[in-house]
Amino acid sequence: MCGINGFLDFNRQATRADLSAMNKVLMHRGPDGKGSEIFEKEKFTIGLGHRRLSVIDLSNAGEQPMLFEEFAISYNGELYNYTEIKSELTILGHSFQGDSDTEVILHAFKEWGVECLNRFIGMFAFVLFDQKEEVLFCARDRTGIKPFFYYFNDGLFLFASELKAFHQLPQFKKTINHDALSLFLQFGNIAAPHTIFEHCYKLLPGNYLLLKCSAIEDFSTSLESHQYWTVYDAYNKPKLDISFDEAKRNTTEILTSACNYRMVSDVPVGIFLSGGYDSTAVAAILQKNLPQPLKTFTISVPDLGLDESKEAAEIAKFIGTDHTEVHCDVKEAISKIADLAYYYDEPFADSSAIPTMLVSEAAKKSVSVALSADGGDEVFAGYNRYDYMMKYQRKFSATPEFMRNSMVFLMKQIAAEKIPFLRNKYNFHQRYEKLKMLLDDPSEKNFMFSLSKQFTEEDLTFLLLKKPILLPTAYQSMALLKEFSSPLSYMMAIDYQTYLPDDILQKVDRATMHVGLEGREPLLDHRLIEYVAQLPDGFKYHKGIKKFLLKEIVHDLVPKELMDRPKKGFAIPIANWMLNDVSFLLDEYLKESDIRHQGLFNWEVMDQIVKAFRSGKLEYTNKVWYLLVFQMWYKQWMN
Repeated sequence: MCGINGFLDFNRQATRADLSAMNKVLMHRGPDGKGSEIFEKEKFTIGLGHRRLSVIDLSNAGEQPMLFEEFAISYNGELYNYTEIKSELTILGHSFQGDSDTEVILHAFKEWGVECLNRFIGMFAFVLFDQKEEVLFCARDRTGIKPFFYYFNDGLFLFASELKAFHQLPQFKKTINHDALSLFLQFGNIAAPHTIFEHCYKLLPGNYLLLKCSAIEDFSTSLESHQYWTVYDAYNKPKLDISFDEAKRNTTEILTSACNYRMVSDVPVGIFLSGGYDSTAVAAILQKNLPQPLKTFTISVPDLGLDESKEAAEIAKFIGTDHTEVHCDVKEAISKIADLAYYYDEPFADSSAIPTMLVSEAAKKSVSVALSADGGDEVFAGYNRYDYMMKYQRKFSATPEFMRNSMVFLMKQIAAEKIPFLRNKYNFHQRYEKLKMLLDDPSEKNFMFSLSKQFTEEDLTFLLLKKPILLPTAYQSMALLKEFSSPLSYMMAIDYQTYLPDDILQKVDRATMHVGLEGREPLLDHRLIEYVAQLPDGFKYHKGIKKFLLKEIVHDLVPKELMDRPKKGFAIPIANWMLNDVSFLLDEYLKESDIRHQGLFNWEVMDQIVKAFRSGKLEYTNKVWYLLVFQMWYKQWMN
């Protein structure tokens, strides 16, 4: 795992010093080494930078940027099946200098070109420069586990694992994208391909870029984006006509292969064990066939209601791992708020980043690689919103339109805070507004949006000074064919392309890499989603039981009585913090003078939101947290 960065400059203003600065600011991603290469061409200059976290082939043969014949590469990730690909290439006549997966990628691209991507099992983001054809090739893994940002403006192309690298070049114009700001306020993150800045993008998962350097005459059309993989290819197939037991056997086999692949390493490996079904599945499958105990880690912050140490310890004892409980107090957790804006260098409001950073710090003391179990909800149907969709969407749709319209009209006349008793219920105001939206439009699409949004479009018209334009994202995808569509598959496919890469994976990447820890995701092996997507919905969501298939697999490995308990997430008591321990942050960052000077928000509306929250209306908690996170980001990167 590493950090990549670099530039393609047709103005030939970027320098080796600029590349060095980009490299330096990503040092946390690769503390074990650094490298850079400059290619001076007649019409342009290319710089490739790299920060190294040594995991596979710890020798100098694994250093980057790596050169092979006409190709040069800067690569971040792990290619888990690189030994098999290397053997195949050897038979085809290739010879290798070392034992790194980086060298295998170079030879694979030489042999198969773009098609090599379809052979890779792993997570990756890389840039490969073909000096002979003068083409820059950029690729990102299928799910988007590894980040890839790029900037494309005025004859300058920048790329990096994190946005902070771009700030090191004076040519980078950090102009806020107002429409992307509205995405953040809606979802707590900025959905790909957009970023907070204009002319700056995220490479979509399962996509690659071709930049033809010789096309300087028409720079605006020289960048081509191509999709080589999409989850819809799996969902748009007939459901498999097999028994549940056969599906269970096949899924277990794929899971076992995915977990075993992610143990390939020349440094110690551990596992994040929360005690939930996802992490237990990974730990139990791996420990079952290993003679030595695996290292597992659980975080415990009792004052936050996050103490899963007892359950995790019982599971660890049963499966036989070498278990570590990470005990943190509230002060340690709160102290991480100050780090969020730097390491999450575009606005990012998922508060579970805080405990994820804490457990990453603890794991790094013992291991350099940690397996996480993200993706279980998206692959096996684990989110509560799937419950809501399955239970209520059809009922709402079946309600006559005139009745729904009448109810919506009545709710518009009666504000949530005017309803006795219920107005004092936690989050009632927000639920009231969502119910109104769902009655108005009970379509699958609106169900998905309503259950995912924080600020609505109507909210934003009052809060933002500039009326936002809805940016195209995977939330609007129509790629799921009607003959294969169901409410569950619709939501799961959308989540796999939006919430998973834009929130969960971004959270885990920054949290692990801020201490130079490599995070691996066995549940995001593309072979797993390609198979499970073709299984009947009832195998995943069965009689109100979410993750039914995965739970049945785990129950063969761990007694059901150890697992059968309410799910706990990384729920942070943000409301309590902002009303007490960090209330001073609201005063510091949400000041009238600063807000008016920025020219982004309507101060009167923002002030009303904050005052409502401080008066005890906790339904405004997330809205205030989003605003605070943005202002902390703004002060870090725009002032």
